[in-house]
Amino acid sequence: MDFINGEILYVNKPLYWTSFRLVRVVRAKLREKLNIKKLKVGHAGTLDPLATGVMIICTGKKTKEIERLQAGVKEYSATIKVGATTPSFDLETEIDAEFPINHITEDLVRDCLKKFIGEIEQIPPDFSAVKVNGKRAYELARKSEVFELKPKLLVIDSIELVNYELPFISLSILCSKGTYIRALARDIGECLNSGAHLISLERVRVGDATLDKCLQVDELDEFFDKNICI
Repeated sequence: MDFINGEILYVNKPLYWTSFRLVRVVRAKLREKLNIKKLKVGHAGTLDPLATGVMIICTGKKTKEIERLQAGVKEYSATIKVGATTPSFDLETEIDAEFPINHITEDLVRDCLKKFIGEIEQIPPDFSAVKVNGKRAYELARKSEVFELKPKLLVIDSIELVNYELPFISLSILCSKGTYIRALARDIGECLNSGAHLISLERVRVGDATLDKCLQVDELDEFFDKNICI
């Protein structure tokens, strides 16, 4: 494999790692093994630190394909907890409000999920990388600054209810680029006349890249040693 000219890798991003950290690790390992000072490396689609799963890593000239790869349909496995919200819509921040759930039924959940299928507008989380006047929204949110994010148009192809065991709801989601599953959890909670936040998220597919095709981080050294052509 010619990583200098360009290759595409599928890697399973570990829990708590940022997408940038994974790119940095891949770049550092390749630079060391190739004995070069510079190498262009990028990823096709960010994952939150609390999410795991498929990350597409491009090197060299293949970084020019990032935009195309990002456009691939995303598939997620998500679990949300109803009855409570957090400012970040996930476990990054503490619970800030609690809501009743006794009125929630499986039929109500299924009816709500149908409302999010198709072309929808979604307001991104305040704790996100969306830029506001040149700054990242999460930077402003962590300083408790007041700002407003505009809704974005996106497509959710399907939402399957995988498991229903209140207060937990597990979902399989097919969606377009730019979908925030944390924001979807928030919106589902509101649809249920309650509250909700994301407690686990795994990206199992991006286009043709599936989780079973992904390298684990602890496999990278051996993989590079076997496949580097100098």
